[in-house]
Amino acid sequence: MNAKENKSAVVVDPRQQAIAANWPSVNALAAPLVRDLILQAKNLRLGVQRLDNGCVLVDAGIASRGGLHAGLRIADICMAGLGSASLVPVTGSRWAWRVSVHCSDPVLACLGSQYAGWSLAHGEGKGSFHALGSGPARAAACREDLFAELSYHDLTDAVCLVLEVDKRPPLEITEKIARECGVAPDHVTLILTPTRSLAGTVQVVARVLEVALHKAHALGFALHKVVDGAGTAPLPPPAADFLTAMGRTNDAILFGGSVQLFVDCDDGEAEQLAVNLPSRVSRDYGKPFARVFKDADYDFYRIDPHLFAPAVVTVTALKSGNTFHAGIIDEQLLEASFGGGNG
Repeated sequence: MNAKENKSAVVVDPRQQAIAANWPSVNALAAPLVRDLILQAKNLRLGVQRLDNGCVLVDAGIASRGGLHAGLRIADICMAGLGSASLVPVTGSRWAWRVSVHCSDPVLACLGSQYAGWSLAHGEGKGSFHALGSGPARAAACREDLFAELSYHDLTDAVCLVLEVDKRPPLEITEKIARECGVAPDHVTLILTPTRSLAGTVQVVARVLEVALHKAHALGFALHKVVDGAGTAPLPPPAADFLTAMGRTNDAILFGGSVQLFVDCDDGEAEQLAVNLPSRVSRDYGKPFARVFKDADYDFYRIDPHLFAPAVVTVTALKSGNTFHAGIIDEQLLEASFGGGNG
């Protein structure tokens, strides 16, 4: 899912401020996972390089092969160790493996760390560089309005950012990340995950729970009311080109994603959240995402933001114990996306 910046006025909920006051450092939590990823790089088929300024690049699918296991570990890093991703088998579908995610603190793990909300660019024309950044370094840079709403700023001396990109970043981008995060360049680790790679596919689909939280936030649901959550989405086949790969990873969530949220609110509010959350409510629902993107002249801002949501939602109101369901898994649209080209 690609970042869509919210330009509206930032509203800070005092209850969210109280929660954020007790939140740990997401970069500190992720640090041991990053160290272990680098130590296990050979086993995970990853490349590791230290640049002239000391920044460490971890290649998870450009010149190095990477793989599913690497993708799961990178997803855990994106969630700052507050969540866990795994592969689970399923029956009744041609796509027999799903990425499963759960978090101990969904708002911090998914929105405070995992969300691909940092847009980075350098240069123009053919040699330009563009990438979306996800992971704990976002909370150190706080470039998005979301962090003001969360009342969270991670003060840290080392950061990690995962970039959805199919080429190495220029030195200027690594310097910018260090500067924005307030750390030295040799305390920056960048993990590179092309969307068309196995690792990149896994780490994007592992955002199924994050996508649900982001949609809930867009609907105006108070984030402090989200207590817990879990989600799954089918593992799509990787693709030879970026557009098809991006379409398939999006479609895995839009047409096959299933999320359960546990919320601290009354039944009416929980039911409304369930009814409005699934991707099916969007005016752009009904065709593979690559085609939606093409029809929008490759402009994300022309796509209905309510499309970005899981296919099926279950919301449990903890006050009553009642549960509300909405949405459907659409095997036909999954097949159209996974089984062909751009749809």
